[in-house]
Amino acid sequence: MAGTQQHESAVDRIRQRVEEKAARRLAATEAAKEAAGTADEKADAGEPEQPEPRTDGAPDDAPKEQALPGVHAETPTQIPWRGWKQIIKRAWAENRADNMPIIAGGVAFFGFLAIFPALIAMISLYGLVASPATVTQQVESFASGLPGSAQSLLTDQLRSITGNSGGALTLGLAVSILAALWSASGGVSHLVTAVNLAYDEVETRNVVRLKLLSLALTVGAIIFVLVTVGLVAVLPAVLDALHLGIVGTILAQALRWVVLLSLMAGALAVVYRVAPDRDAPKFRWVSMGSVVVTVVWAVVSLLFSFYVNNLGSYDKTYGAIAGVIVLMLWLYLTCYLVLLGAEINAEAEHQTARDTTTGDPVPMGERDATVADELPHPPEPTKETATSA
Repeated sequence: MAGTQQHESAVDRIRQRVEEKAARRLAATEAAKEAAGTADEKADAGEPEQPEPRTDGAPDDAPKEQALPGVHAETPTQIPWRGWKQIIKRAWAENRADNMPIIAGGVAFFGFLAIFPALIAMISLYGLVASPATVTQQVESFASGLPGSAQSLLTDQLRSITGNSGGALTLGLAVSILAALWSASGGVSHLVTAVNLAYDEVETRNVVRLKLLSLALTVGAIIFVLVTVGLVAVLPAVLDALHLGIVGTILAQALRWVVLLSLMAGALAVVYRVAPDRDAPKFRWVSMGSVVVTVVWAVVSLLFSFYVNNLGSYDKTYGAIAGVIVLMLWLYLTCYLVLLGAEINAEAEHQTARDTTTGDPVPMGERDATVADELPHPPEPTKETATSA
């Protein structure tokens, strides 16, 4: 009985938030029409236009700077360290309350199912301008950073794909590419849902808009991987041909990895900005979590690869499916960190009363974004809020 009441309560809360979001959007549309009509009437009457007051400040009942450091911050870098301590504590509490460790497992599973259709689409497109052997060699170099068993799983599948791929764009190839993109976008759609949860948003977009968003992000991910393959697999050969010397080569290699990590941080920022069903945040408010996740992900991936290759016993424990297990674990770590970055970004927006969304500043409560429309209360999570779902 209690479980039924909790389920009904959750459904009621979701329905209420959907209705509130729809009402806010309708009110904003009507207000814009009314403002436009009033401006036209004043112009016809010859009245001078009055400048609109700034509405991006804190409300009258907002906490003071001492209680909520960074409440007047216009960028994440203006939030002092005391404010970031509150953000990190709330992000960790929200991460647990939103069940992100479990959700990350689900996203990783669907991501695993999407990997091979995405590889088919990528190799099919790449194969139009390069031979299958070249494609295989370069993508294998890209996968060399993964643990050995996971690398073998991917390279074996790559050889199978490239062995059956052609070099011309035919109707059958076009259909197979579209089918692969459609299948791969299923994994991306679950990532969109998870990021929505991290931002405490309720999904109100229709199925068509969600699918188009997932397809666009899937195509973007494939382009990102192709650029990454160029940086990891093609650029070293170019550097060798340039004969830059020892110092020049070292600097070029270091710059290559800086560019690679910067591209990943930028890609994550795009996901954090477009995935939630809300008024889009300014890029500055999605950059901090992107950078943190990218750096931590690089370190965790290196440590995980070292552990699996040198200390782990996955081959002995799981036998033939060791590669699948290792790849799933790496995907889980990646998804978990991506969702943790979304929580950090969300709580950073939550810390300030300034309008963090795109467009002209509007008052709190009218920004169509949960974390931008509210201030945290309390600023630091209590034991009850940290453990409640």
